Amino acid sequence: MSPSPPPATTVTKAVIPAAGLGTRFLPATKAMPKEMLPVVDRPAIQYVVEEAAGAGLSDLLVITGRNKRPLEDHFDHAWELEEALTRKGDEGRLRSVRESTALAAIHYVRQGTPAGLGHAVLCAQQHVGDEPFAVLLGDDLIDPRDPLLTRMIEVRERFGGSVVALMETDPASIHLYGCAAVEPTAQDDVVRLTDLVEKPAPGQAPSAYAVIGRYLLDPAVFEVLRRTPPGHGGEIQLTDALRELAHGGAASPGGPVHGVLFTGRRYDTGDRAEYLRTIVRLAYEHDDLGPGFREWLTAFVDAEREAPTAAADGGPGVAA
Repeated sequence: MSPSPPPATTVTKAVIPAAGLGTRFLPATKAMPKEMLPVVDRPAIQYVVEEAAGAGLSDLLVITGRNKRPLEDHFDHAWELEEALTRKGDEGRLRSVRESTALAAIHYVRQGTPAGLGHAVLCAQQHVGDEPFAVLLGDDLIDPRDPLLTRMIEVRERFGGSVVALMETDPASIHLYGCAAVEPTAQDDVVRLTDLVEKPAPGQAPSAYAVIGRYLLDPAVFEVLRRTPPGHGGEIQLTDALRELAHGGAASPGGPVHGVLFTGRRYDTGDRAEYLRTIVRLAYEHDDLGPGFREWLTAFVDAEREAPTAAADGGPGVAA
């Protein structure tokens, strides 16, 4: 997943909320931020930063919390390590260590109270100011061969307002997401949002389109978030603020809200099983590791398929 050269763009700022506790990955995240969990050879958050930089977003603000210092350390120079690699003449690893420090200008602010995604975005107001900005959730990794952010920026420049990324989702899973009611536009991959519901009850979803973790927001969203009361889960929901903007349409500041229908490669690292699948998929395609890993994985799967037969025949799989 190597980033492409960034295009010229009028949007330069991005916000990456990273204050969550990562409870679904305990005990691994007891002392390590979930965003630093490795995905093959890089921490998950580096893929997100690379995606932002690849779309021309050069000014990044990471919303952090307690025990998130390793995030800052990762994107800073590690002078002792770099010096040791230089002495060894290990140019390959030296480049990989330095790569993360040159991706973008990265700033940090703490979310003192874990009051939801809407509150985390509100923490970015002073840094963002009056500019449009992207929000990238660290649990969603988007393959660089499918430049979602670039397309969202194009849609923002065409229609104004705010833009969200939508994926068609199994109705049985739609209750896990924000869900959008939409109407078509003249562009096949673009819809206009008429309503939004955060984690709808079974049978109450307005469509099969789920909001995934990429947003391009008009700065007017800050004023809406300030007056948005706690919603689902007792938290300030970004979905509720976007719903107000969608209802106001083009006539209101910050509106309308459009959606890009994404059909590309998305990797979910927020769920343990999907995290493991993500590692397998990316390792399978990795330039260096891929050939050997594919050979091993094929042999492993073949052996597992044969294991029940061997057990039924009284082979090694049968306990004494």
